[in-house]
Amino acid sequence: MKASLRVILITVLTVSDCIIGGTIIKDSLVENNIQKKELWNLSATQELEETELALVMQEATEEETELALVMQEATEEESEIKEEGETVQEELPIELVYEGMTLDELAAQLNRSLKGEIANQGYLIASYSLEKDVDPYIATAIMLLETGCNGKCSTLVTKCHNVGGQVGTGCGKYRSFETLEAGIKGFIDNLSKNYFSKGLDTPKEINKKYATSKEWYKKVESYIKTIKNK
Repeated sequence: MKASLRVILITVLTVSDCIIGGTIIKDSLVENNIQKKELWNLSATQELEETELALVMQEATEEETELALVMQEATEEESEIKEEGETVQEELPIELVYEGMTLDELAAQLNRSLKGEIANQGYLIASYSLEKDVDPYIATAIMLLETGCNGKCSTLVTKCHNVGGQVGTGCGKYRSFETLEAGIKGFIDNLSKNYFSKGLDTPKEINKKYATSKEWYKKVESYIKTIKNK
C-alpha cells in the first residue's frame, strides 16, 4: 500500500512538474514571439523611415538637378545676350566729329580750358557749335578772351550770362540772357548767323566785324593753341 502511494505521489509530482514546466516553456515561447514581433515591427518601421528618407533625398536630388538646368539655361542666355551686345557694339562705328575726335573727347578737350562759371560746359559748346557749323575751338577761344573765364569770369558772365561780349540790352550796353545755357547758345548763334555763314570763319576774318582792335585775332589764335595743347 505504502509502495502504491509512493508511486502515485511520484507520478503526481512528475505530472505536476511537467505541467509547470510546459507552462513555463509556453510562456517563454509566447514572450519570444512577442519580442520577435516587436523586433519585426521595429525593423519594418526603420525600413519605412529609410524608404521615406530615400524618397526625400531623391526629390532633393531632382530639385538640385532642375536648379542646375535652370542655372545652365540662364548662363547660356546671359552668354547669348553678351555676345549679341558685343556684336552690336562691334558693328556700331565710332563717330569722329572733329579733328579725329569723338564728341566726348572734344568736350573733354575744351573743358580743360574752361574755368569759373563756364567750367564743364565743353559738351554744350562742342555739340552746339558743330550743329551750327561753327568751329568749336574758335568759339571757345573768343569766350575765354571776352570773359576772362580761363581764370575768374567777368561780371558780364556772372550777372548777365553773356559769354561773348555781345552788345544789346538788359545789361547796360550788353545783351543779357536768362541762363548760362541760353547765353552760350546765343553767342554761338551769333557766330553762325553773322560770321561763319558769311564766310568769315577764321579769327582774322572775324576780327574785321567783331572787334575794333586789329590785334584781337592774334589773341584768339593764342587761346586756340592753348586749348589744343591742354
